[in-house]
Amino acid sequence: MIDTGRYAWRVWGPPLLVIMIMMATVSYQHGQVIRKPSDAQLILILTGALALLFRLWHPLPVTIVTVLAGVALPSAAGHLVLVDVAAVVAFYTLATRRDRRTAWVCGIVGAVALTAAAVPWQPGGLLDLANLVPANYVLIAVALGVAASDRQALLARTREQGEQDARRRVRDERIRIARDLHDVVAHHITLVNAQAGVAHHLMGAHPEQARQALAGIRDTSRAALDELRATVGLLRTDDDPPDSLRPAPSLTEVDALIDGFRQAGYQIRVTRTGTPRPLTGPADLAAYRIVQEALTNAGKHGTTRQADVTFEHGDTGLRISVVNPARPGHRGDGTGHGLIGMRERAEAAGGTLTSGLRDDDTFAVHAALPGPVSRTG
Repeated sequence: MIDTGRYAWRVWGPPLLVIMIMMATVSYQHGQVIRKPSDAQLILILTGALALLFRLWHPLPVTIVTVLAGVALPSAAGHLVLVDVAAVVAFYTLATRRDRRTAWVCGIVGAVALTAAAVPWQPGGLLDLANLVPANYVLIAVALGVAASDRQALLARTREQGEQDARRRVRDERIRIARDLHDVVAHHITLVNAQAGVAHHLMGAHPEQARQALAGIRDTSRAALDELRATVGLLRTDDDPPDSLRPAPSLTEVDALIDGFRQAGYQIRVTRTGTPRPLTGPADLAAYRIVQEALTNAGKHGTTRQADVTFEHGDTGLRISVVNPARPGHRGDGTGHGLIGMRERAEAAGGTLTSGLRDDDTFAVHAALPGPVSRTG
């Protein structure tokens, strides 16, 4: 629908302009009034101009009316051959509001009709070059209208693509934050549960060790709150205080992570090979989260609380392996989102991740994460 209140000039502006141009063309030549428009000319000019009032809603019928008025105009008194400005405006509007094929077919038919109507009244007859004037104006109007329509379509596609990209970025960010929340909550709750079990077991016979386990629960809870605050901080605005934000964990903090599991009663053996190299930001965070989630899964789904963690540093990046005892059919109370989240993290960082039970009754997680791209030259 056209907003006639806001864009009223688009409705009545062109008809008024057409009337002024056509009346001036009929009445003036060489700067002098040479004739008074006849009644027939006035009727045809007003018919074409008033039809333009409806061109935005009914472009094809309006174009037909203006072409018929333009064809009849040379036959009016005086046999004056004019460029029918109303038809030119109608063809432009038709080209902007209908498909390209309709615009060009109607333009060619209209150009032929207006040219044929002008030929009998030209001084040079059929070979007079002035016969091409109506066709030129009509075809130029169609071409401009098609170009304007194509531009509007391109802008609409660009705007739609921009909106789709924005929605995709929002969706990806939501998924990333959901993975962070899952990893943080699952990891720390698993540790708290393990430490609480140890404290309960030692409370009677070994109260000092039980107090150490309770202290571990306190530290783990504090770490959980810090990481949750950092994750939720991603949703804050720029106006929030800087101390509400905390950097995301990285591979440099993995030893503290593993120590936390050991304090909760896990037996973890760590093996490192190669020369450590820096990782990209996404890969660095992914490495930490993969180790965190793999060890968490080892506690929830493994047959014992032990695991082997291997870091293989190479020229192209880092390979991580986490292996823990497991057997078919033994499953904890997890949701299965952890493995999905690890795989998504690795792929988002440009790496890969595989996992599954092995024949030796162990469950293995293998991740390959790329290092930074070297630039030479």
